[in-house]
Amino acid sequence: MRKHVIAYIHSHWDREWYREFEIFRMRLLRVFDNVLELLSKNRIPCFYFDGQTSALDDYLEMRPENRELVLSLIRHKKLFVGPFYCLIDEFLTDKTVFKKNLEIGLKEAKRYGCKDFIGYFADTFGHSQNIPEILMDYGIDKCIVWRGCGDFPAEFSWCGINTVNLVRGYFNDVFSLNATIEKKAEILKNNLDKISAKSGNVLLLPIGADHLGIESDIDVQIDSVNELLKNEYFIRLGSPFDYFKRVENRFKEFEWNSEIRDNSKTFTLQGCYSSRLDLKKENVECTYLLDLASRFVKIQKENAYNTILEYAYKMLIQNQAHDSICGCSTDDVHSENLTRYKKIKQIANTIIDELKFKNHFEEKKIINLSDKEFSGIVEFKTIQKLEGYDKIDFEKGFDKYLLTDTQRIPVTEDFTNIYTYLVCVENLKPNEIEYLMPAISGTDLKVTSSSLENSNISIKIENNQIFINGIPFSLVDFIDLGDSYNFGPKADDTGTELKILRSKSVLNTSSRASIKIDFEGAWDVVPLTISLDRNATFAKFKFDWINSQKNHMLNAVFRLQYPIKEVFSEDMNQLIKRNFDSEYDIRKNLPVQKGIEVKNNTAPMQRGFLIDEEGNNLGCITKGLTQYEVFQNKIYMPILRSCGVISNPNNPARTTPAGPPIEVTSLWQIGKNTAEFYVFFGNHNAFEEVLNQVYNYIIV
Repeated sequence: MRKHVIAYIHSHWDREWYREFEIFRMRLLRVFDNVLELLSKNRIPCFYFDGQTSALDDYLEMRPENRELVLSLIRHKKLFVGPFYCLIDEFLTDKTVFKKNLEIGLKEAKRYGCKDFIGYFADTFGHSQNIPEILMDYGIDKCIVWRGCGDFPAEFSWCGINTVNLVRGYFNDVFSLNATIEKKAEILKNNLDKISAKSGNVLLLPIGADHLGIESDIDVQIDSVNELLKNEYFIRLGSPFDYFKRVENRFKEFEWNSEIRDNSKTFTLQGCYSSRLDLKKENVECTYLLDLASRFVKIQKENAYNTILEYAYKMLIQNQAHDSICGCSTDDVHSENLTRYKKIKQIANTIIDELKFKNHFEEKKIINLSDKEFSGIVEFKTIQKLEGYDKIDFEKGFDKYLLTDTQRIPVTEDFTNIYTYLVCVENLKPNEIEYLMPAISGTDLKVTSSSLENSNISIKIENNQIFINGIPFSLVDFIDLGDSYNFGPKADDTGTELKILRSKSVLNTSSRASIKIDFEGAWDVVPLTISLDRNATFAKFKFDWINSQKNHMLNAVFRLQYPIKEVFSEDMNQLIKRNFDSEYDIRKNLPVQKGIEVKNNTAPMQRGFLIDEEGNNLGCITKGLTQYEVFQNKIYMPILRSCGVISNPNNPARTTPAGPPIEVTSLWQIGKNTAEFYVFFGNHNAFEEVLNQVYNYIIV
C-alpha cells in the first residue's frame, strides 16, 4: 500500500554557531525573504520557523516593512512560530529560565497571532525527563525530538505527552542538492524506508537544514519525485500539526518515562558539558543573580523593573542556545556570550543595589528571599570599620550606596577601603528582615597547615593525599584528543595524578578557616583553597590557577569505598537518578565503524550530584561544573577541558564530524581558570540544605 508522507518545510536556525550572530542574521534576511516570497505566491502551503520567536524578532528588526505580511501569514496558519523564545540546551538550563523561555516565547508568538504550538527539540543534545510536565503546564500537548531516542518508534508517549521521534533527524536538504531528480528520489526513498520501518501508514518528513533557504521550484520537484515513488510513497507538503492529527491513535503504543540520552543511533555529544567551563560558570551565576533580583523586585512590588528583567532574561536565554552554552561555536561568538553575561550581571546587581538603597540596607539589614529558613555564615561588604565581626578581606572602591544615589556623584576623596566581614545568621525565616548581629563567640573550627575540621567535616593531608571524612580526593589529568563536542580519550592513557607540593593555613577566624594546597602538575602549579565555616555541614573547594597547556582534561576525583552504580544529579531543579555500569571503560570501546559515537559513562548536571548508596555517600554542589563521569569506585568531575577545534575529524570518540573543523583558540582555556564546588555527606535532604546554603537568597 502506498504510504502517505506529510513533509513540513523548515529551517533550523542557530542564532550563532560557526559564524557570528550578525553574520547569521544577514543570512537570515536572505533566507526568510525567500520564505515569505514563496508563501505569498502559494508555492508552499506553510513554513515552520523552528519552534522559536527570536529569529523572527531578529528578522523584523531589520525588515520592519514586512511586519504586516508576517502577521497575515501567521493569522492564516501559513507561518508557525514559538512556543519558545530561543531553542536552548535542556540540561544546562534550570527550570526557572526554561519557564521564562516559554513565557516570553508564548507571549511574543501570541502577539504575532500564532495559536498552535509544539514543544520542538529537533537538535538539542538529548532530552530532559522534566520537560513534558512543564510543557503541559503551559497547555502544550505535543512534542518533537530527535537526538537520544535510540531504537524508538516514530510516535510514542514521553512522560505523558504525545511525542514524535524524527527517525532520520531534521536535516534533509535533498531538494537543494546538485543532482538529478532520479538521484533525489533515490535518496528520499532510502530515508523514507527507514522512517517507514518505525512508523505506520503516515510518515513525517522534515525538509530543510541549518540556515537553509527553500528551492523556488520545490513544489515541482516534489511532483516529479512523487511520479518516481508512486508505487510506495506520496509526499504532500503540510505542517507537523497535520501529522499529529493523522497519527493520534499511535502514541500510546510505546511509552517512555525517563530522560532521552541514548547515543546508539544519534550523537548526543556529551563532551559539550565540560567544554568552555568559563561559559557554564557565568551562566550559573547569571541564572542565580537574575532569580535573586526577580525575587527582590517581587517582594518589594517594584513592577517598574519587569521590563528590564525581561530584557536581561532574553540575553541569558540567547546565551543558552545549545551551540552557545555548550561551547561549540567560534571564539567571536563566545566573546559575545561573555559580553552578554557581563551585561546581565550589571543589570541584576544594579537592581539589587537600587532596591537596597531604597530600603535603607546601609543600616546593616538582611532579608531572606527564599522559601526556606536560613542559618549559616554570610559575607557582607561595608566602608565602615566594625567591631565584633570577622574581617576576611578589603579592597579599594566607592561605596555602592554613594554610586546608587542619583543626587550625588563620587569624587576622588570618596575612593576608600571596602571591608568584607562574616556574620552568623540563625533561623532567618522566608521574607523576614533583621539587623545584622556581631559574630557569635566560640567556634568548633580547628586548622593547621595540613588539616581543617569542624564538628561535621574533617579534611586531612596524609601521605601526600587529601582525605575528606576519610574519602580520598585527588586531581587527575588526562590527554584530550577531542573537540568542543566530545572528549577524545587516548586508548592507553590512565591519567596522571597531580602531587601535593605544599600546604598552609591562610585563614583562621571564629567563623571561617581555610587551608591552601598547591598541586604540582607536569607543567602548572594548581592551587586549591579549602574553606570551612563554623558548624557547617560542607566544605568549599576553590581552584584558581593559570593553565598553560593544550589538549588535556583536568578532573577532581573522589574515590569511594565500592563501585558506583547510581548517581542522583540535578535536572530542572530536582534530583533524578541515573544508573551506571561502573566497569565500562570508554578507552577499551573506541569506535572504528563510521557514524559511531562512543558510549560513555558521563552525564550532565546542573548544580550538583549525590551518591547515596549503602557504603557510598558523597554529595557535591558546584558553581558551573556541569559534567561528571563514573568509573569503578571513582567519580570524576572535570574542572578544565582544553582542546582547540569545534569538530575534530580525527576525534577517537566519534568517527563522523559533528560540525566544521574550525580552530578556536579560546577553547584551550589558556590563562586564568577557576573552579568552585562544595563537598558534603548526607541524603536528599542534605542536598537541599547545602544547596540552600551555597545558593542562598540572602540580601545584605
